[in-house]
Amino acid sequence: MIYHGVDLIEIRRIRRATERWGERFLRRVFTSAELHDCAALGPQPSYQSLAGRWAAKEAAAKALGIGLSGMSAAASLNERPGMTDIEVVRESDGRPSLRLHGPAAARATQLGLTSIALSISHSGEYALASVVALATSLPPITPSSPTSQ
Repeated sequence: MIYHGVDLIEIRRIRRATERWGERFLRRVFTSAELHDCAALGPQPSYQSLAGRWAAKEAAAKALGIGLSGMSAAASLNERPGMTDIEVVRESDGRPSLRLHGPAAARATQLGLTSIALSISHSGEYALASVVALATSLPPITPSSPTSQ
């Protein structure tokens, strides 16, 4: 089974959110490691890198079948993944990859995912991310309940 998610975001949306809510916004959406990685790219926040990571998180959520509407900024008591439960990391060769935590990792296990690939691109005013996840088997089918007629 192949799961796919893609997201496109205007970089200025991340810049505006950062300017408006500052560190509070950044810490609710990005892990300390992600913020450190973006800060390592220059003295000012790299809005391009932050937007790419946002797009990656949203694309991953779509591939996991929860979408951003199924996520919260901080994971709630009903075990929905939070934004920091999907983390973008750099591999030693520089390519981005995903590290899943908590409810996001549990959802990947539930789907039987064996590998996840991430691609991030930036062009002008936009950042785009695509996530492809592979599972060795199909998820169980849940029979629908009969409807009354």
